Amino acid sequence: MNYNALLQQISDHVHSFYLTNSQPTLLYHNLPHTVEVVEAAKNIAGHYNLNDRDYFIVVAAAWFHDVGYLKNGSAEHESKSAGLAEEYLKSIGIGQAEIDEVKKCIVSTKMPQRPVTLLEKIICDADLFHLGTSDFKEKSKLLKKEIEAMDNTKIDADEWRQKNLALLEKHEYHTDYVRALLAKSKADQIDRLKRKQQEKKLEKAVEMTTRQNMIRNFATENKNPAAQVVPNGAAHTKKQEPDIAKKPAGIDKKIEKPIRGVETMFRVSSSNHQKLSVMADNKAHIMISVNSIIISIAIALVVRKLEENNNLAVLTIPTLILLGINVVAIIYAVLATRPKIPNGRFTKEEVTNKTTNLLFFGTFYNMSFEDYEDGMRQMMVDSEFLYGSLIRDIYSQGRVLGRKYKLLHKSYNVFMYGIIISVVAYAVALIFHNSL
Repeated sequence: MNYNALLQQISDHVHSFYLTNSQPTLLYHNLPHTVEVVEAAKNIAGHYNLNDRDYFIVVAAAWFHDVGYLKNGSAEHESKSAGLAEEYLKSIGIGQAEIDEVKKCIVSTKMPQRPVTLLEKIICDADLFHLGTSDFKEKSKLLKKEIEAMDNTKIDADEWRQKNLALLEKHEYHTDYVRALLAKSKADQIDRLKRKQQEKKLEKAVEMTTRQNMIRNFATENKNPAAQVVPNGAAHTKKQEPDIAKKPAGIDKKIEKPIRGVETMFRVSSSNHQKLSVMADNKAHIMISVNSIIISIAIALVVRKLEENNNLAVLTIPTLILLGINVVAIIYAVLATRPKIPNGRFTKEEVTNKTTNLLFFGTFYNMSFEDYEDGMRQMMVDSEFLYGSLIRDIYSQGRVLGRKYKLLHKSYNVFMYGIIISVVAYAVALIFHNSL
């Protein structure tokens, strides 16, 4: 039996089947996904050196494993896919024994996967191969959009992230080859999702604290009695009691936009400062490198020539000027990049008074983890402390950048004007020497 020719027939049939039964809502379980699963199945099967029959069973199952989605949605799609596979394989003369194994491989992909044979394990690992690759994030987005389109609903991003994390933590690859190949990258995916989850929890905690503080401030501002005029002209005083549990009308909309805008502002400002700092360091590196090269050339060539030929003694002064300028330019460039590190400690009083910046390593690198964690937790639940620290951090970065660029400005000025002076000095010295 020519299995290669049969696999080509199956490939053509499945391609045609997807094209003629195309469904726009299938953004993930579509032909590109099937092709990727087939390639993964071929890769794994090749590793295990399967015979032609077993190789055919695995690849055929990969081609048919999701065609059931094209028949009335995702419900029991594995059984539908197995039925469609059996129908077509019979039409091209495949034996019932091979068809039964293809069907078992397809049905084994049903979640949670419980494959028994090696062939079933291969198709299961091929189906979820992307969980351990860099494509996972993009595939997850497509699957989310597909479910939303098919169910006509909207899935919360945090809920979807939690589902992805649960899937990754429960899932295990079934073949030794794929485990060795993808276990590390899948673990990295889990760590990334956990970090993202913690970041979102922190953002929500900060947002909730900020909202509560603003509601409390709103209530406090409206707590004082207000004189009201009744229709008969008699004035009476009505004490307005704040209802903190019930938010003032419209306050959510007033708070939500400023909070997001402020967070974006901090994020963009911090990112811009980091980029400017990297640019400053690169500029300083250029200045140090160029001047070091000039000094090396001047010492290696000019100074040696001066020693060998007394007639060139007239070039001594211009050479010294050039070397002096190079040294000064290097000094300014080094000062621009030389770090200033504080003592790395903060006190509980500073945390209580909200006068320390826990976001800068220079304030805590000599502290114990317990003290630092305690300070961070106090800051995380106090929006005033948190935003104050962010403001202080951006201000500190700006101060450091200002110092760097001032010193770089001096270094470049010294180099630029110094080179001009040196060239003029060399020219004057040579003219004077030739006139003698």
